[in-house]
Amino acid sequence: MADSSSLEAVLKRDRALVLAGLVAISMLAWTYLVYLAWEMPRMEMAMPHLQAWGAVDFVLMFAMWSVMMIAMMVPSASPMILTYAAVNRRRREKEETFVSTGTFLLGYLLVWMGFSAVATLAQWGLHTAALLSPKMVSTSPVFGGVLLIAAGIFQWTPLKYTCLTRCRSPLGFFMTEWRDGSWGALRMGLRHGVDCVGCCWVLMALLFVAGVMNLLWIAAIAAFVLIEKVFPHGEVVGRVAGGVLALAGFILLSQAWR
Repeated sequence: MADSSSLEAVLKRDRALVLAGLVAISMLAWTYLVYLAWEMPRMEMAMPHLQAWGAVDFVLMFAMWSVMMIAMMVPSASPMILTYAAVNRRRREKEETFVSTGTFLLGYLLVWMGFSAVATLAQWGLHTAALLSPKMVSTSPVFGGVLLIAAGIFQWTPLKYTCLTRCRSPLGFFMTEWRDGSWGALRMGLRHGVDCVGCCWVLMALLFVAGVMNLLWIAAIAAFVLIEKVFPHGEVVGRVAGGVLALAGFILLSQAWR
């Protein structure tokens, strides 16, 4: 009985420390995004003169996307990360929990950094095609409408449902995917990252519609992802939102074709 009480106390301490770390990471990422948004007017003055991106531009855009993904996705991944820390502590009480938890988070973030690299290339392509304004907003109603429709339809696809189900069930995920050791933690983090990207990648593409650095739009998408993955009946909310997104896309297209 005493051992059980001691374990519960350790689990509560671990949970508090891991949660504090996740909050700190998220707050730092959001602080950087606010700083970038504050600097946007200066960036807008420079962008019209950029006929082509150089290496520095690619690095800066990749850093922006990476930090944005951390800010948007770490909060919604917190239940999975906290569950991992608790399960790992129960299985390996005598070893360092936080090293493995950090490794799990690293694996998760590596996948989103890969997505950030793809998003950076997509932004470069849109910039080259003059489909983005200096504010990094779509200049084409047709492009914006197609993206909204695609995002709405995706909300109803089997891939979306499968990935979302895995993201919404931390214990179910670890029952089928558990691997011991730091390498196992990294593999599980990578696997969860793949599920998460599979669930949300089209939603992230919507950042091109209202502005890559539009803080309200970023916060709205982040809040929606959190509701979809964590709140009760989140999958229902996601499908309803899919219908709304598709309708908004058709409205935008109809206005563009008038």
